[in-house]
Amino acid sequence: MGATPKILSMMLSQTEIVRLRAHVDQRLVGLRVERYSWWQHWREIAEYLLPRRYNWLVTPNKVNRGSPINQRIIDSSATKSWRTLASGMMSGMTSPGRPWFRQTLEDQDLAEAPGVKLWLDQVTKRMERVFASSNFYNGMATLHGDLGSFGTAPMIIYEDFESVIRCYNPCAGEYYLAIGPRGDVDTFYREFVYTTYQCAKEFGVQNCSPTVQQAIRTGGAALTREIVIGHAIEPNEDFLPGAMGFRGAAYREIFWELGSAEIEVLRLRGFSERPFIAPRWDVSGNDAYGRSPAMDALGDIKQLQIEQKRKAQAIDKLVNPPMVGDVQLKNQPASLLPGGVTYVNMTNGNVGFRPAYEINPQIQHLLADIEDVRKRIGDTFFEDLFMMISQLDTVRTATEIDERKEEKLIQLGPVIERFDNEALDPSINRTFNIMLRKGLLPPIPDALRGQHIQIEYISMLSEAQKAAATASVERFAQFVGNIAGAVPDALDNVDWDEMIDEYAEMLGVSPKIVVPLAKVLQIRAQRAKQQAQQAQGANAMAAVQGAQVLSNTDVGGGVNALQKLTGNA
Repeated sequence: MGATPKILSMMLSQTEIVRLRAHVDQRLVGLRVERYSWWQHWREIAEYLLPRRYNWLVTPNKVNRGSPINQRIIDSSATKSWRTLASGMMSGMTSPGRPWFRQTLEDQDLAEAPGVKLWLDQVTKRMERVFASSNFYNGMATLHGDLGSFGTAPMIIYEDFESVIRCYNPCAGEYYLAIGPRGDVDTFYREFVYTTYQCAKEFGVQNCSPTVQQAIRTGGAALTREIVIGHAIEPNEDFLPGAMGFRGAAYREIFWELGSAEIEVLRLRGFSERPFIAPRWDVSGNDAYGRSPAMDALGDIKQLQIEQKRKAQAIDKLVNPPMVGDVQLKNQPASLLPGGVTYVNMTNGNVGFRPAYEINPQIQHLLADIEDVRKRIGDTFFEDLFMMISQLDTVRTATEIDERKEEKLIQLGPVIERFDNEALDPSINRTFNIMLRKGLLPPIPDALRGQHIQIEYISMLSEAQKAAATASVERFAQFVGNIAGAVPDALDNVDWDEMIDEYAEMLGVSPKIVVPLAKVLQIRAQRAKQQAQQAQGANAMAAVQGAQVLSNTDVGGGVNALQKLTGNA
């Protein structure tokens, strides 16, 4: 699993190891029984949709891994629709090309404080770099595909020396899940194969079984021989808050060789937080595994394969029909090639070689039904949502496209909320804690001590859901604007500053673009002061000009009057 994370662990006594090995062996058997019906269902989905993401039996040293495994897929339309769903969810929720989350606080006034806001922004950017430099997005792409097909998509997130984090996607058929009292998945078991070389490199030769140690000493072809590894991640039953070492870890992880001696454990270590995620598309009751769109579309997928087979048979019979021939043709050369001649003895007007029956299949009706089935499959995989613009028959307005998208997003609303809670929240928290332990985050401001950092999602799908609420704001603003034409005082009923802030948040506008209210008030106060100074200056100028006019005004006395009296005016 890459470099061993620096997580506290401690050696256990032999008695405790034996007890732990007995526990994981027995728990694995119980989880295998509980998963049996899902295991069979997954196999049927894989056979008709994507057989390469399913492992029927975890068996070492298989020699047929490269054999064709998609023999049941005649029409690949369902696989293409599934691919559209996986790509749409990936680009819409966890796109590596645009921001899809940011850190914030419950106290919005504190979040807007200059030092706090800068720290939150730096943390978000550093986490984005970690996600981009690791294989996180590769893992998320696989996860979205598994979620749409099998309904459950676990992914392990380990601490890594080279890239901070390292993600692993076990395929369906390898893993087993169990849920805790809160209804979320808190237990993860799996079976997988390692070569003896991988096992020795990962866990150390001294921790491996005598069989692996002998293979390492032998070398050569023995290094490629595979063994089955058991893997368990579950809440630590011996957890003691504040304790040192393994017992102070909330989760424990055990690796062991299946079928090895009961006293052997390859690795035992602890984690402060759950090191895996297990999102589910939809959940029924107390199930540990989820339901998926592929399960809903399975009947249509089977029908499509049968109809395509029937259509091919009809065309084949039309082009190459079954024939009947005169008995004289038995063991005689006959030609079905264009221009070929077959010589027969024509007796009683009978044709020596002709179709057994007339073939005239109504293929157009079959094609129409096939297209109908394809559309149902595409709708089940939400293809009409992610391919909406390209599938429009005519050019539509942006408003109409937005309204259609919002209508479709209503169907994905619960899925997005569940994905945020079961996949994104624990992924970001896990990465944040790893970076915090490694000292990769900037110093925490004193104002944040004791504050709970929240995650806000700003992906395209998340923002599209929020944008649905902007319609009511727009209608309200338009309504008030219309009334204000007749009753100007109606504008006083609206807090326009708050409306602008709320509208920007609904649209996911960057906080850097929207000026904070405190700064707006300062700008307005400064503008008012400047306007007052300008008005005061204008009044002073008017007074000066008025005084000058008065000084030049003839009031009928003084020098003017004397000039008039002396006749010198």
